[in-house]
Amino acid sequence: MSEEIKNNDTTEESKSNFIRNIIDHDLETGKNGDRVATRFPPEPNGYIHIGHAKAICLSFGIARDYKGTCNLRFDDTNPTKEEVEYVDSIMEDIHWLGFDWEDRLYFASDYFDALYEYAVQLIEDGKAFVDELTPDQIREHRGTLTEPGKESPFRNRPVEESLKLFQEMKDGKHEEGTLTLRAKIDMASPNLNMRDPVVYRIRKAHHHRTGDKWCIYPMYDYTHCMSDALEKITHSLCSLEFEDHRPLYDWFLDQLPVPSHPQQIEFARLNIGYTLMSKRKLRALVEEKIVNGWDDPRMPTIAGLRRRGFTPASILDFLDRIGVAKGNSTADISLLYFCLREDLNKSAARVMAVLDPVKVIIDNYPENQEEWFDAINNPEDESMGSRKIPFSRELWIEREDFMIDPPKKFFRLAPGAEIRLKHAYYVTCTGYETDTDGNVSEIHCTYDPDTRGGWSKDGRKVKGTSHWVSAKHAVDIEVRLYDHLFTVENPAEYSDFHEILNPDSLTTVTAKGEPSLKDAAPGTHFQFLRMGYFYVDPESSNDHVIINRTVPLRDSFKKVMNSAKK
Repeated sequence: MSEEIKNNDTTEESKSNFIRNIIDHDLETGKNGDRVATRFPPEPNGYIHIGHAKAICLSFGIARDYKGTCNLRFDDTNPTKEEVEYVDSIMEDIHWLGFDWEDRLYFASDYFDALYEYAVQLIEDGKAFVDELTPDQIREHRGTLTEPGKESPFRNRPVEESLKLFQEMKDGKHEEGTLTLRAKIDMASPNLNMRDPVVYRIRKAHHHRTGDKWCIYPMYDYTHCMSDALEKITHSLCSLEFEDHRPLYDWFLDQLPVPSHPQQIEFARLNIGYTLMSKRKLRALVEEKIVNGWDDPRMPTIAGLRRRGFTPASILDFLDRIGVAKGNSTADISLLYFCLREDLNKSAARVMAVLDPVKVIIDNYPENQEEWFDAINNPEDESMGSRKIPFSRELWIEREDFMIDPPKKFFRLAPGAEIRLKHAYYVTCTGYETDTDGNVSEIHCTYDPDTRGGWSKDGRKVKGTSHWVSAKHAVDIEVRLYDHLFTVENPAEYSDFHEILNPDSLTTVTAKGEPSLKDAAPGTHFQFLRMGYFYVDPESSNDHVIINRTVPLRDSFKKVMNSAKK
């Protein structure tokens, strides 16, 4: 774990919240023998996203601050949706965020034998039975929030018969959907989760760890609490949707001779504007090729955020700022971008690149001459030093930095206007040329040799400064400009997310960059002067430089969308 992340954690993560208050009280009263043990239990059916990062930082952060332990446990109880790729990606993402489970890596499948034996005991104690109702019939019998459910006609079958059928289920003698094992609780309970929930179902599918040993698999509600108990977890931290499941969590633990009785505590899940957190919908985006994989920089997955150029420190800072609460809310994505800019401002080297180039010809500059200017890499950190950038007669500047007939307070280049070229000279526009469509194709200027370095000897000042790149030395760069994937702030409110996809979520341009960018290593952060923060894509090479825009210098998306609504 980097020192930067450690320092951020120990100063910010230690803020008080209701979960820490509960733990403090438990420690004061001697509960759990003064132990604090948490766990993070992802299901390996997709890549984890920034919502999971909140749970990761909470569980691992609490374990760290209380000098306890945090286990990583994969809930691999559904072999039809799980892949080793997801297991590997989740471990990589947790490490990237700065956390480590040390030697405490577990899988729910580690406990399949124990879970089966506990299920047998439930049957023997008359607290579970093998049911022959189909899944549809079970739903029909379940009742509603206002009407009690109906007991299965198989609910009171003899214990010996349920034991025999459960063994046959394990031996593969019955087909999927024909039998289930259900807990015998209360079909009239106001909590639907307590109405004889399914404990085991038949799944004749190959498991990525246990192979074909099992053809019955435990349900999450049963697996979750039993695994916590077997690992002697003290505080089982879950998102708010599991609050109604807590009575069932406790019921299983109360019925069985487990080695510990963890406490489940729920907290509000993370929702962020313009973002979907449903793993099912994220999977659909990938499978329908709306995005280019789980690590597409438009995705809220940790892999996607990393590829876009987010840093662990910025994500942890964001999570610290929003805090931990009991009620669900939606965080403003602008806060996430603010935290990212705050971090990158301190660490990203400044370079010049032109995303929408138009040529500038300095008519009074010698044709075969070139100069190299010193440029500071980061004014926030002198230790990052400086670099040399070339200057020549023909340059590229941003097309938006020139207007033929500018409005007032336009401080860029225009006919007769003088501006500063960053690090170089003052130049004055003397004319321009257009193509057959009327678009500006060339801008003609003169330069003042007495303003070398970008400062005049006579003390005159100019209001506008433009970045530029020498045309002779420019490097062609594929720049991917990423924006929000959805056009509305709360995409989860729409049943069909296809209706709200942002057609401009990815724009690819060929930019002109200063020559130092040709050797930019994948994974390097830059600030393109005046344009934003950028990140060298993992697929980039010296022959094909690919750079992703991480975030603009300012958040203009809301302004654009609000204008479109008017």
